[in-house]
Amino acid sequence: MAARIRLTRVGATKQPTYRVVVADSRSPRDGRALEILGHYNPRTEPVEFSVDVDKTKAWLAKGALPSDTVARLLRSAGVLPAAK
Repeated sequence: MAARIRLTRVGATKQPTYRVVVADSRSPRDGRALEILGHYNPRTEPVEFSVDVDKTKAWLAKGALPSDTVARLLRSAGVLPAAK
């Protein structure tokens, strides 16, 4: 099983908010998640992003790969090192 750290959409129509989750790479976007790590709200100013750093680092150590968007958010939060 290949685990991915990615966003799952929640919220009302035309008012998206997202959960940062660990899920099997084969599962659908809003399908079953292995664990919820945090949330992301792009509609606020400034953007609201919170994540459990310890859980995230544990999943990264186990080999979970973040999606491109989640990797960008984790870099801005200081969880991942800056891209070279």
